[in-house]
This record gives sequence, C-alpha cells and structure tokens, in this order.
Amino acid sequence: MSPHPQDEARVIPLRPGNTPSRTGATPSAGTPGRPLPDAPAEPREPLWRDLVGDTLRRERRAQERTLKDVAEAARISMPYLSEVERGRKEASSEVLAAAARALGLGLPDLLSLAQDELARRAVRSRPVRGRAVPGGGRYDGLCLAA
Repeated sequence: MSPHPQDEARVIPLRPGNTPSRTGATPSAGTPGRPLPDAPAEPREPLWRDLVGDTLRRERRAQERTLKDVAEAARISMPYLSEVERGRKEASSEVLAAAARALGLGLPDLLSLAQDELARRAVRSRPVRGRAVPGGGRYDGLCLAA
C-alpha cells in the first residue's frame, strides 16, 4: 500500500522556504495537512536562469549602466529584464541575445560567462570524488578508449 493517499497531490517546492503541505498549502497559511519530509541537507543545485540572470546583472553593473538603459537598448521591458536578472523568468534565446548585445556581448559570451559561474559553484558545493587525472582535474566515471 502506498504511503500517499490517492486523492492528494504531492507538491515538491522548487525553492527553499515554506514547505507546502501535501494539500498544496503552506504551513504558515494555517491549513491543516501533513508537511512533506524534510529535504536532504545538500546544497541546492544552481538553476540556469539564476546563473544567466546573475551574469547579466554583474555585467550591467560593471559597466555602471542602469536597468532602464539596458532594457531600452535591448528593446525589452524594464520589469521583464529585472525579472530575468533576478532569476524569476526563464528568458528565450532571443531575449538573452538582445540583452547581451545591449551590454556589448554576444550570446555565446553571455552563456560562456554563465557556464564559468556554474562550474565555479559546482566545484565549491560538490564534495570531491573520483580519481585524479593528468592536469590536476578529476573525473567520476568510466572512460572507454579504442
């Protein structure tokens, strides 16, 4: 027999914070319900939209430009660009390319900077496993050579 009743939906939160109950309400809302089991104490994987947004914001601030200035140059709304920078919106490649161009970058440059940030965060948050490889790197898997 399943531990979850058939008539209740299981809600998995995307961001830490108030943990919703199995009925979908947060405990602070006062709705009775069983809370979900606590998530493991592992660091949260960074989301791509957060990385890209952080990169856009960092580049804009490094150029000492306002949100309004970059939004106008990119021809996107200022509130939308703000949401993208805060990782609240998953921007299309067209929007990202326009924002990158407004900052004097190409889309590959923006994505490369975001990928560098992802690699930096992954190294910092992940326990080191696997064996050393030439050049000081590490790997965690099987390598087949022909």
